[in-house]
Amino acid sequence: METGGGYQPPGVKDFYWYSVWPGVLPDWMNKPFFQAVIGAALVIVLWWIASRKLKIQPSKGQFAAEYIYEFVRNGIARDILHADFRKYLPYLLGLFSFLLINNWFGEFFFFMYPTFSNVGYAYGLAILSWLIYIGAGFQKWGFGGFLKKALIPEGVPGYLLPVVIPLEFLATFITRPITLALRLFANLFAGHLVVMVFVVGGGYLLTVENNTFYNISGGVSIAFSLIILLLELFIGALQAYIFTVLTAQYVSTSIAEAH
Repeated sequence: METGGGYQPPGVKDFYWYSVWPGVLPDWMNKPFFQAVIGAALVIVLWWIASRKLKIQPSKGQFAAEYIYEFVRNGIARDILHADFRKYLPYLLGLFSFLLINNWFGEFFFFMYPTFSNVGYAYGLAILSWLIYIGAGFQKWGFGGFLKKALIPEGVPGYLLPVVIPLEFLATFITRPITLALRLFANLFAGHLVVMVFVVGGGYLLTVENNTFYNISGGVSIAFSLIILLLELFIGALQAYIFTVLTAQYVSTSIAEAH
């Protein structure tokens, strides 16, 4: 809603994107799309560079890459998947790196938009992780064996199965990818919207003429938005970690001996 003085507060409309080249490229080839492409390219290039010419005494870049690698390998993959962690480590490392880069795009001035605050990309990545953990279960147990393991918990009385099986089906095949996507999307969407409110509102207050109180408030709002930006760096990293951990946990439940 537009208010006096021409101020228009940010809202959901600011998250709509159209073609970067109208009339030539389709609407889906928009800013979030190219950010996702750039993010994927950066993951490939950065890890390729990090894996070349490794030294016993690492450089700062090699040390940073090894820290991230060991963090995902030891803190996520090995802790959750145990003996099977090597098979899924490349995906988990790529997943964490891709999430981290795209989440941090929201704090870099050239981009200033976290890719996964667009819900379609959050759903796309959640579906990919869903395919990984469902595929892992089918590969280990076979189609029928995995369905039996996933839908029929051990020790459940037979008379409860008509109730339990639909609930387990919803949990395994529907709610997991939905909640995985919405958790990522909602945090990034809300965080970016808060930053926009402080920046746009602060910028407007700074331009109000002959009102010192508004001008001071605008300066405080802009300064506070910088603090929020720093907080969003942490939230972006945290959400990348949570998404990767949940993916590993879902894979673990698919391949574990006990349900």
